[in-house]
Amino acid sequence: MAVIQWFPGHMAKALRQIREQMPLVDLVFELVDARVPYSSQNPEVDLAAGDKPRLLIMTKTDLADPEVTKEWLAFFKNQGQPVLALDSREQQVAKKVTNAAKKVLADKMANEAAKGMQKRAIKAMCVGVPNVGKSTLLNHLVHKNVAATANRPGVTTGQQWLRSSAELELLDTPGVLWPKFATTKQGTMLALSGAIKDSLYPKDDVAIFALDYLRQQRLVELKTRYRLTDVEVDEAVPTPELLLTITQKLGMRDDYERASERIIFDMRKGKLGSFTLERPADLNAEGLNE
Repeated sequence: MAVIQWFPGHMAKALRQIREQMPLVDLVFELVDARVPYSSQNPEVDLAAGDKPRLLIMTKTDLADPEVTKEWLAFFKNQGQPVLALDSREQQVAKKVTNAAKKVLADKMANEAAKGMQKRAIKAMCVGVPNVGKSTLLNHLVHKNVAATANRPGVTTGQQWLRSSAELELLDTPGVLWPKFATTKQGTMLALSGAIKDSLYPKDDVAIFALDYLRQQRLVELKTRYRLTDVEVDEAVPTPELLLTITQKLGMRDDYERASERIIFDMRKGKLGSFTLERPADLNAEGLNE
């Protein structure tokens, strides 16, 4: 499987700006994709934040396996990491996020009040990998379309301050990755989730990874979606051969690249059921995906 990586110059610039702006905020909202909640955490943000309080916000929960989302919520809470799981399109998003932020900063706000300081808005920086749903969340937090959205990475290109309410002000930042992924699997999962520009990775490798997952976790949906028989999805059939079978079923002859793209997009859109590509039990002793 090819090594997948994407760290253009504008991401290096964005990380530098994040480090420069960090002293100006009270709190960091780090958005992670609920389908890859561990691998979509940016280690560079961890370094930039230092001791700054953080609220982990799991986005796209409507596309993730709800039972595995519960596992991750328990995992992060056991690690002492404040965490919130939400579908950015649901009602009361602004209230949930604001209340969670106030809870994280309760001691700091109490100390400021005890010193007679005037009550003020919480200043939070919003960070996350590309296409994590940050702009969608921000638009709901400020109750209007102030951030451009699209189902592809690289839409937000600069920083901007946004006002959610008298209690919360937000610094939007571009989606950023980091110079080197910990494992090949991590890069593949990020590609499948949509965090990496689609022109930058071999689609057949990612589709084969997706099919391996679907055969284990979503076999019924896989068979139904592509009209596959039990024989065609038998575990003895190599996954590349299954990809070629699906290519033919889709009427694409031997254009497996195009079929690979279809499988990837079908997964992202939830047409093969909800999915989460990693779970807490997958972490090894070093905290990395094997």
